[in-house]
Amino acid sequence: MTKTTFIHTSDFQLGMQRWFLTGEAQARFDDARLESIKRLGELAISSGAEFIVVAGDVFERNSLSSQVTGRAREALENLPVPVFLLPGNHDPLIADSVFFTALNKETAPDVHVISDTEPFVLREGVEIVGAPFKARTAAYDLVADMLAPLESTENIRVAIGHGQIHGWGDAEKLDAIDLKNVEDNINNGVIDYLALGDTHSTMELGSTGSVWFSGSPETTDFKHLPDGGGESDSGNALVVTIEKNSASDVEVSVVKEAIGQWVFESISMDINSEEDVDRFVQQLQSYPDKHRTVIKYGLRGTINLAAQTKLDSAIAQLEPVFASLKPRQRVMDLHLAPEDDELASLSLTGFAASALNELMEDIQSDPKSVSRDAANLLFRLTRKDAS
Repeated sequence: MTKTTFIHTSDFQLGMQRWFLTGEAQARFDDARLESIKRLGELAISSGAEFIVVAGDVFERNSLSSQVTGRAREALENLPVPVFLLPGNHDPLIADSVFFTALNKETAPDVHVISDTEPFVLREGVEIVGAPFKARTAAYDLVADMLAPLESTENIRVAIGHGQIHGWGDAEKLDAIDLKNVEDNINNGVIDYLALGDTHSTMELGSTGSVWFSGSPETTDFKHLPDGGGESDSGNALVVTIEKNSASDVEVSVVKEAIGQWVFESISMDINSEEDVDRFVQQLQSYPDKHRTVIKYGLRGTINLAAQTKLDSAIAQLEPVFASLKPRQRVMDLHLAPEDDELASLSLTGFAASALNELMEDIQSDPKSVSRDAANLLFRLTRKDAS
């Protein structure tokens, strides 16, 4: 029997910029992506893994600063086990590939860039084979091309690919991966596991238990609440163990391990009362690591002046604490409707009263207009019970 354990990860996209992160928040996000490599090494030690495979998009693009590539090189060189890097569509192996400048084979012999589809023998009984991108896009199924010349083997053979599955999405891509072909090759003993990258959420594919998207080890995009869509399960790495007695007698075990630190969530909520405002604010306050949490929110409903004031006050206090806390202007549909007693309590006369009337008329015709913010400011400045 031959046995191996390894770590499956993908989509580091080192050098990624997020427009909603500014100043030190972007710097901390950059550091977290590098730290995720260190945590992968720690996971390799604790799980007894022999090697790590990175299934594409190690870098955000081929043109990056020397600071990004230098720090990436050091993080990869410090891994305690060999690592195999597959060029993906973000960092294809072209003439000016970042892999030629970011890595040094002399100083890091255990950092392997997969440059062709020839199987690499890690040790007796264990092989690794990959399907690298050599352009930003491909006109054919790279994984099928990798598998075509291979034959059934008694060795453990781990395959690495990058891309989407045939039949996913609105338009079929020429380089989409044929899952049935992959599973046929698994069932016939040609490969024992296909490590995939591109989708940033962890996901098992097919029925063999041997085809997975690992997802990104650090979150990159938003999970949608309350429905759970979007990047719904990132921040993980997979610990894969393969035991093989023969080409037809293989056992594969996959364990998902959470290693990410950042949270990106998109909140949609109906707000129609002060109680609803309290519920939304409590949800924001419940995040434990706000400095590593990115929230965008879309609120719908109609609220009075007291609720609007409470909401604005809470947002003003929380916004500086989060890595990013911003409204989704495209889907914000929150209407301000002061009650009669609230308007009466302002006791406005003369020009101020006329201005308020004009603002309220504008709000009625266009609830998202700047008049809404102007009226809200006027309310806060003139309310008798304002602090």
